[in-house]
This record gives sequence, C-alpha cells and structure tokens, in this order.
Amino acid sequence: MDRELSESDKNMLLEAAREAILVKTEKKPPPRPDDIPPSLMEKRGVFVTLHKEGKLRGCIGYIEAVKPMYDAVVSAAQCSAFEDPRFPPVSRDEMGLIDIEISILSPATPVDSWEDIRIGEHGVVLKKGVNRALFLPHVAVENKWDLETTLTHLAIKAGLYGQDWREEALFEVFTSHTFSEKQMRR
Repeated sequence: MDRELSESDKNMLLEAAREAILVKTEKKPPPRPDDIPPSLMEKRGVFVTLHKEGKLRGCIGYIEAVKPMYDAVVSAAQCSAFEDPRFPPVSRDEMGLIDIEISILSPATPVDSWEDIRIGEHGVVLKKGVNRALFLPHVAVENKWDLETTLTHLAIKAGLYGQDWREEALFEVFTSHTFSEKQMRR
C-alpha cells in the first residue's frame, strides 16, 4: 500500500468487521454499503484478529490480494469469529468484550535466506512441501521471540517439527499496517 489509510477508511473497515460478525450470529448476510471509497476497493491481503480481554480469540485472513480490501475484511472477520479451528464460534454475548484488529498486508516477497528476515518489521510465510503457515509482523515482538524461536513456532504452526524450517523451507516476507478498535478509541 503506497499510502496509509485515512481515519475514516480505518473506521469503516472496523465497523464493517464488527457488523459482519454480529449479523452472522443472526444468520443474516452482511450489509454492503453503496458508498465504499475507492481506497477500500483495492485488492489487498488482510488479516482480522479478535482479542477477548487481551487474549487471542481468532485470527484468519488472506495473504494474497484475492478480494477488494473491504470484502476481504468482512470475510476474514466472519472466518476469524466462526471458523478459526483453535476456538469455538464467537457468541453475540461475547461481542462487547472483543476488540477487532485489522492488518493490511503488502505483497509477500521471497527472501534468499531465513537470516534476511527482520523481526518486528517482517511478517513471515514459511512453506515446506504442502505445509504453510504465517505470522504477522507483531507476533514475534509480542511474544518476545528471537528469529530462530519465531521460525520454530512457525514450523510447528505449519504442522511440521520445530526444527524443520532449517532445511529446504522457503520463506516470504511482508509488511503490514495494523490498527484496532482499541487503538482508534484513544
């Protein structure tokens, strides 16, 4: 993304994510406004992360730019709330305790070596055979992991053994612009 999103764009995406989750609890389709700005119709990779009382409650998204940003956020919000296999579906009663965070991703680019990955700056995609997983840039920082620890956790997330990243794994990096309801309320 060449420019940062406006406050209005960020608020529109956060509201769309929350509304998408709420209407799905009622088994209704998400509304789609007619006045979506062109900036939110750009195809981008996005992730929607849900936190409940400060703890992870769901996180799903698209690394590739497969949909317009607005639509990708709506879809990822619903998947984070209802399809993240690590958690039970979010209930309507929980929504008052949930903070929504959105990450807008740059395109992923391959790196020659795992040593080219910069903690805190890069999100990381690990690929080995049919296994694949990613961490957003802030995951390693929040967990206080160094690079090797991050890659070990990423290998495990991909369904591999912890040290499998050391041989024949491919890495891609990306950056993200992340904002949340909590941050926007400040």
